[in-house]
Amino acid sequence: MTAVDDAVSDQRLLLDLEPVVERELNRHLSMAKDWYPHEYVPWSEGEDFSGPLDGREWTSEELRFSDAARTSLIINLLTEDNLPSYHTEIATNVGTDGAWATWLGRWTAEEGRHATAIRDYLLVTRSVDPRALEDARMGHMQEGFTAINPGFLAGLTYVSFQELATRVSHRNTGVATGDPVAEQLMARIALDENLHMLFYRNVIEAAFDITPDQTMVAVLGSVRDFAMPGHSIEGFGRMAVQIAVEGIYDLRQHREEVVMPVLRKWRVFEREDLGSTGEQARDELAALMEGMDVQAGRFEEKRDALKARLASRA
Repeated sequence: MTAVDDAVSDQRLLLDLEPVVERELNRHLSMAKDWYPHEYVPWSEGEDFSGPLDGREWTSEELRFSDAARTSLIINLLTEDNLPSYHTEIATNVGTDGAWATWLGRWTAEEGRHATAIRDYLLVTRSVDPRALEDARMGHMQEGFTAINPGFLAGLTYVSFQELATRVSHRNTGVATGDPVAEQLMARIALDENLHMLFYRNVIEAAFDITPDQTMVAVLGSVRDFAMPGHSIEGFGRMAVQIAVEGIYDLRQHREEVVMPVLRKWRVFEREDLGSTGEQARDELAALMEGMDVQAGRFEEKRDALKARLASRA
């Protein structure tokens, strides 16, 4: 089936992919290793905060890390906090029965560890303003999450890229802190994200074999309109630039370490089973990737010039 006009319905595709989901779920369970957030938190550094327990008032002198590393930690945490919205969004697409529901439950349980671990680490080490952090959590979770491109295939192609993007972001954030404890924690979380990416990526690979044109159109939309799940965080644009300038996550990394590896796995530019609609979507995707390369180069030039100016002033 190679025409969007004859597109497989979401319900039919769900059923056709059920054996793939069961296989990938079993593969995931065979590879995933249990870990415990409390083991990654330096509890011995903790002390009470001011408030009902009459602890010590937090002050800005206790801030840790570079501004960019701290900002990235906060964005990553707030993103993980929004798990209920992500669960709801996925459940709306895949339902609550069979292998899909089993996977969703497992995925949600594993993802739930991430916010717990990062928040405990930040509060125990008193690395950020605890009141501001809680206010940001309240605001972001009330905002919720809505997919930019709704629909079953749109959602699955999006998370194939997003899980890998989150893995790269978590890993680089840990390194940027310069703290071995934080780096170990973020690397452990990144391992979860990588396994989640493999699940979604492999399911979409199977979807390509069932309905290549429909899947190609969904891939184009996800790459073209991609935004990190935390994009609705207040001030996200400014913070994303700060993180990119620091080299924690920028457009070059997004293109070379996230988008291109997934596209290569799906053999997007080698497929010979596309109809006219799929071919058109692939041509648009190729042009989009070329444009992304140009944009990444321009950003890198500006970043290098900025760093040179700062270095000369220093």
